[in-house]
Amino acid sequence: MFDWSQLTGAHVVRLNATMHPNDCETDLYAKYNLHPIYCEPYTPEEIIPYVEECDALLVVSANLPTKVIESLKRCKVISRLGTGTDKIDVATATARGILVTNVPTFCIQEQADHTLMMILALERKLLAMDQATRQGAWRHSKMASNATNRLSALTLGLVGFGNSAVETARRARAFGMRVIATRSNMNAPRHEADALGVEMVDLDTLLRQADYVSLHLPLSKHTYHLLDEAALRKMKPTASLINTSRGALVDELALARLLQEGALAGAGIDTYEHIDIFAPEDYLPDHPLLALENVVLTPHTAGLSLQAKYDVAQGGVENLATVLSGHWPRPDHIVNRGVQPWFPLQAYDPTLLK
Repeated sequence: MFDWSQLTGAHVVRLNATMHPNDCETDLYAKYNLHPIYCEPYTPEEIIPYVEECDALLVVSANLPTKVIESLKRCKVISRLGTGTDKIDVATATARGILVTNVPTFCIQEQADHTLMMILALERKLLAMDQATRQGAWRHSKMASNATNRLSALTLGLVGFGNSAVETARRARAFGMRVIATRSNMNAPRHEADALGVEMVDLDTLLRQADYVSLHLPLSKHTYHLLDEAALRKMKPTASLINTSRGALVDELALARLLQEGALAGAGIDTYEHIDIFAPEDYLPDHPLLALENVVLTPHTAGLSLQAKYDVAQGGVENLATVLSGHWPRPDHIVNRGVQPWFPLQAYDPTLLK
């Protein structure tokens, strides 16, 4: 059994200290004799002095571009307390022999729940009904409600068919919705899709047929603005877009224009390209989506729950502790799986953390 007291002197930095660690996270630090330095630098220039001498780095939402990665003199692992790594220069980390890890199963159910919440809020006109009720506008609200649809009459289109999309499909099918989906590898096994009654189609077909289009993709150079204005205009004018994945998957300004024109019925947005919900201070952004009544907006909270915070803390801290102990972490938790570490690592040991 590994002697975790050996990690007592490890120089560990946890960025995004205002996103406070929960009890699970702090208990794990105690278990593995880790004493992270908590800090909240914002710009790369502010981050570098905190991290250049670290042995390991925990990150929630901070941006780690090339200059930050190149400043790391002895870092062994960058452990993402979450799933997406689009803010981390993974290529440079790989070239420097630094492992990048994440928690790929984090918030799958929460994202699916949030997606269905947004669909229900838009279709049942929740925000308008709430406002009408508070104002005593009974007749107006009833007239508006006459235009709603039962979910079983609608088609949900899932762009991407990974874990969160599968869970979303399971929930949507329980409501009786027809579910169609697309993904980059259309030749991948379809066992889960077939079991759920999900029809796999190409992106154009999905955009033209779906009443709700929901995004379930990572952000990359291949998916940036995947839904640009031309793609959005393929959707039905009665359709709505749901984005709980990454803001830059969509051309937000084009989306706002189409919503203003009536070329789309609505949108449910949790992630943004042009609104920095991780800014050091709260602020009111100047963004056209905020002025639209046919949009449901949340501040990147789709992945949050008490259970999800536990899962991500456990996965993220255990990834880091495993690497510092001199072992490879779980294979499915390694983002840059082709990395050649600059330091020796023993084979993954599933009993190490027990």
